[in-house]
Amino acid sequence: MRLEFLFVSLSLSVIVGGIGYLWKPFLLLYFPLTFLFLLGLLDMYQPKRAVLKNFPVIGRLRYMFEGIRPEIQQYFVENNTDGTPLSREYRNIVYQRAKLELDTLPFGTQRDVYRMGYEWINHSMYPTHIKPDSLRILIGGPDCNKKYSCSIFNIAGMSYGALSKNAILALNGGARLGKFFHNTGEGGISPYHKKPGGDLVWQIGTGYFGCRDKDGNFSPDLYEKTASDPRVKMIEIKISQGAKPAHGGMLPAEKITEEIANIRNIEMGVDIISPPKHSAFKNNLGLLEFIKKLRALSGGKPVGIKICVGEKKEFSDLCRKMCETKIYPDFISVDGGEGGTGAAPLEFSNCVGTPLDEGLIYIHNILLGHDIRDHIKILCSGKIITAFQMFNKLALGADVLTSARGMMLALGCIQARKCNSNTCPTGVATQDPTLVVGLNVSNKANRVYNYHKINVEYLAKLMGACGVKSHEEIDRTFINKRVSISQIKTYEELFPYTPKGSLINK
Repeated sequence: MRLEFLFVSLSLSVIVGGIGYLWKPFLLLYFPLTFLFLLGLLDMYQPKRAVLKNFPVIGRLRYMFEGIRPEIQQYFVENNTDGTPLSREYRNIVYQRAKLELDTLPFGTQRDVYRMGYEWINHSMYPTHIKPDSLRILIGGPDCNKKYSCSIFNIAGMSYGALSKNAILALNGGARLGKFFHNTGEGGISPYHKKPGGDLVWQIGTGYFGCRDKDGNFSPDLYEKTASDPRVKMIEIKISQGAKPAHGGMLPAEKITEEIANIRNIEMGVDIISPPKHSAFKNNLGLLEFIKKLRALSGGKPVGIKICVGEKKEFSDLCRKMCETKIYPDFISVDGGEGGTGAAPLEFSNCVGTPLDEGLIYIHNILLGHDIRDHIKILCSGKIITAFQMFNKLALGADVLTSARGMMLALGCIQARKCNSNTCPTGVATQDPTLVVGLNVSNKANRVYNYHKINVEYLAKLMGACGVKSHEEIDRTFINKRVSISQIKTYEELFPYTPKGSLINK
């Protein structure tokens, strides 16, 4: 749009000059045209707003409308807590924290505290003080000799290809500033993941991008070469993704550049559709042996799996095999059926996969039941935006939280929902160079850092309000949920724990 803006400006100048030559008063239009031209130049060279940079002058219509939209929504369309996939309330809190703007609420709670489903935290008469810097978790089981201390809040998997190079640079730059990890997504490790120097979790999907041979099979040699990079702190085997479980990743051909094709070792001009399942293993034993192999080839770095809970017996059988072989993943990343993606069939996105809360509870309980919870850390992702949602997931059994859409909003995503069309107006989820250039890397890296920092600070304050001294003390007794007009239950009553050892022989 920047070239179009310059072309239109020049064309109008010629037209006004031509008509003004015949009728002099028409030359007065040069004054507003000059103003709009200078305004457009200002938009093109300002570093903070990608929409204005990519759409000079006309992008201001969005921000003008932004000022009156809350009133239009409130009285005519929807309230501040409606809207999907993320409400305006959640989008605003990310923007405010990323930009270090005022993020407090005026005039009290804006939620109906007596509606069914309302949740709240039990605070203590004797609050404690928790340092945000202390909220780090050590990941690595008994067979891991390069354990990794990670932040409690991190960037969930998003691939280069699905996101632009500037988005990846900004995310990793924010991760480096805040000392938290950046999950690569299944698209492999690009130069833009490496350049800023932030910690990486390398996700390996069914396409084995970054460690595949010419036939698409897993290559131990290529894997070992990449896994030895000191910036790679952990390896995550993607079994299934919440937004499209048992389907495999998708990257439309329109978003595939020659560079992406080289990184992934795939062909140009066709959609990339990863296989639904892995070819490197066929069953539970094969998966565990694959985990052991990847850990050894990486020099002892933590290796885990990412799953969206589906058929529960299958995971129970996997746990039983862990008990038999004494081979454990160092972590399990639990994704919810509400997980985000740039492209997925509607049926898979809306109707397949267990939602995060139920899946997280099941994974935590089943590991307890097999008495192997102490060996394995649980990570989780799925519309985690605020510190309360972080606290909530810790209470349900998570050790580490990750967010994808929250971090995208911190980059400047406006939820235009153009991720699958290569026309993202903010330059976040596109490979169009004329749109990518609008995303200022250093500015957005700082915003990612700010969002992470403030969320962790608020989590520490929530924990302090509950009187705990460590995140490990958080359990289901801390959160209440209204299940009817007259009845309230704690999470512990709603989701009872499974006793240790109770599932081993089932």
